[in-house]
Amino acid sequence: DYTENVLAADTERVVRSYAKSGSDVIFGTTFEHMDPMLMVAKDFPNTVLEHCSGYKTAKNLGNYFARMEQAEYLAGYMAGLMGFKNVGTVATQPIPEPIRGINAFTLGLLRGLKEGNHPHDPAKVNTVAWLKKWLDPINEVVLAETLINQKHDLIRQMADTPDSARAACYKKVPAIGYGMDVRRSGADCALVSTTWNWGPYYVDAVKRVMNKTWKPQEIFWGFKENLIGLSSFHASVGKPVQEKVLAEFKKMKEGKDDSFLGPIKDQEGKVIIQAGSRPTDKELLTMKWLAGGVVGKIL
Repeated sequence: DYTENVLAADTERVVRSYAKSGSDVIFGTTFEHMDPMLMVAKDFPNTVLEHCSGYKTAKNLGNYFARMEQAEYLAGYMAGLMGFKNVGTVATQPIPEPIRGINAFTLGLLRGLKEGNHPHDPAKVNTVAWLKKWLDPINEVVLAETLINQKHDLIRQMADTPDSARAACYKKVPAIGYGMDVRRSGADCALVSTTWNWGPYYVDAVKRVMNKTWKPQEIFWGFKENLIGLSSFHASVGKPVQEKVLAEFKKMKEGKDDSFLGPIKDQEGKVIIQAGSRPTDKELLTMKWLAGGVVGKIL
């Protein structure tokens, strides 16, 4: 069974109803579900609960998330190789998950611009406009159109709805989709989309419950475990660019992730990640700084 569009205020009621009906495993799939699920977990110790994107656990509550920043890095790398140097990003909430994605995209973008020998201002390649919501179809369009009017050459969608990408296509500006292949939702101009693929984790978690090997964990999987992906490329993405991006994808899938390989500086020029170093998972999951190349602030 499943219930769609469960808002924070209604989460406890929905989760509790599943627990009362005898569900063995309950998945909560958005950040706002975390605290209500924790409350239900305490009252139903024999029910396993799994929460996506959170950071709290209990004896019967685990959490899981995917390394979408890997896909974001590759999308940025592709855009840079193609010469896009004035990207406008319609961002969601100013918390570590989107911040991590913004930074990864920007780092990939800078790498692609450098490798492609495209002249650019390294301090101003990705301008961020915040929705301060996970989705807001009306304002996604407003922000996308505002960024386009400011002459940004590519619109990057970060919300789970395709509206900012579709708005870009309507204005004849390329876009990059998020969450699913947005070309299937009318954003025909999308060069590529970064996609979620939660199925492998659901299967793995349920098998562990059935085998009585389940325990509360903080899972953070990526390309290697097939929890994220890239859609097919738009016809305008040249074969040499595709080959470079897919070569990097292959390395990540094999476990070598250089998306946050230092040295990396923040907007003020301070070295945050030292040369040759990579951030720990905890540092990634708590990221609260913006990389050099990002225009905008954490509001």
